[in-house]
Amino acid sequence: MSASPSSSYSMSALKSVSKSRPQVLILEPDLAVLDYLRLTLGDRYALSLFSEEKSLLDRLEQSDEPDIVLLAVHSGREPLPLLTHIRCARPNLPVVVLSCYAEPRDLEMVIRLGVRAVVMKPFVGTDVEEAIEEHLTSADRKSSAADSPREIPLNETHSFVRSSKRMRDLESQASLVARADIPILILGESGTGKEILALYTHKMSARSQNTFLKVNCAAVPADLLESELFGYEQGAFTGAVKTKPGKFEICTGGTIFLDEIGEMPAILQAKLLQVLQDGTFSRLGSRSPMRVDVRVIAATNINMKEAMANKTFREDLYYRLNGFTLNIPPLRERQEEIPVLAEYFIRKGARRYDRDPLPLSPRLIESLSNHSWPGNLRELENVINRYLVLGDEKAILEELAPASSQITAGTSAEPANGAGLKALVKNLKGGAEAAAIAQVLEGTGWNRKAAANDLQISYKALLYKIKQYDLSPQDRA
Repeated sequence: MSASPSSSYSMSALKSVSKSRPQVLILEPDLAVLDYLRLTLGDRYALSLFSEEKSLLDRLEQSDEPDIVLLAVHSGREPLPLLTHIRCARPNLPVVVLSCYAEPRDLEMVIRLGVRAVVMKPFVGTDVEEAIEEHLTSADRKSSAADSPREIPLNETHSFVRSSKRMRDLESQASLVARADIPILILGESGTGKEILALYTHKMSARSQNTFLKVNCAAVPADLLESELFGYEQGAFTGAVKTKPGKFEICTGGTIFLDEIGEMPAILQAKLLQVLQDGTFSRLGSRSPMRVDVRVIAATNINMKEAMANKTFREDLYYRLNGFTLNIPPLRERQEEIPVLAEYFIRKGARRYDRDPLPLSPRLIESLSNHSWPGNLRELENVINRYLVLGDEKAILEELAPASSQITAGTSAEPANGAGLKALVKNLKGGAEAAAIAQVLEGTGWNRKAAANDLQISYKALLYKIKQYDLSPQDRA
């Protein structure tokens, strides 16, 4: 079959019917080259040929997994958006680029995006076939180890640990987008490990040898956050006895992690937008702009769409931060990882407290796996640390028991002073609410603001409930 210059290939027209041969997707706008690839590779591989990007992306949304993609890159066409889409749809799919130009900057960019190889034009069919075979073999070798648990040390105290498919895909996405040096927005509930993912992304980037700094936008008072981020000149305000550089200055060449970005005051959102747009800002008390080269990774547990609708977060800043979004699933949606994470936290806690690791019995593992973990990984680590320090499995099992059974066990079946069924029900409801609030506070490490977000109540309402039920951090022991 030959193609006229005006025709467009579709997947269904040229896909081989063979299911036993490797599935190879090829995007090439030049129809003559596309036809040549069909003739030279069609006997060995099941080909799906495309001359338009949209058709290729539609194919990648289908359920079956192709084996490799050949992607033609032409001068004047930006490959980043297409590669990003491919990586989102199929994080582990090998990609080989077919290129007719060799600009070092462009080739470096596509390789940093995880492209397995670049085949330069003009080529012959055997050049492409060798690239396909090399990377199909490499993919086969990696697939045997893909489902095994993985622990990636990040520094002396933190590691990226995963064993589920969802987290393996997230790891692949983070590793690929790390090389693109664009802003990243990490979304997820409190305690899911957003800082760990940010640190992992930094370690996988070209900035890995430079500084990684975290700033918690919710923990720093609004009137101090600007000077914390951007620094100040001597005499800028009362008490500014000498010039102080901000976090952006200190972090130049590296990565800054802005945690709880949804809590950033509006006046600072405008200044952050300027840094993202042109890399410049001014210290407090200075009119001279300063240029920095910093990669921004931001994270939040709030609903950003609602925040923009409520005008508490700038829409233009959101789209600047959202060069790529990484969504971390809560622990309750990846419960198969709990035994692996528990073992990791046991080893980590043993080093921290200078103790021997304790065994995790099948009964304890089952109890850990059945718990809902509203505080996610932070709550799990706290529970494991208490087990390690107390050495009392029974106490941990009782703590993890459903709140209803704890309340039933601790509540008299007789209404006090003959108050009747209404009072009994009220007491039971109050006990359940107190237990639920205490559990969330525990999971957030008694960060009341984060707990209020998780409970979806106002901060003032949470403070009232804490006082009403006489809750305190001592209750966690």
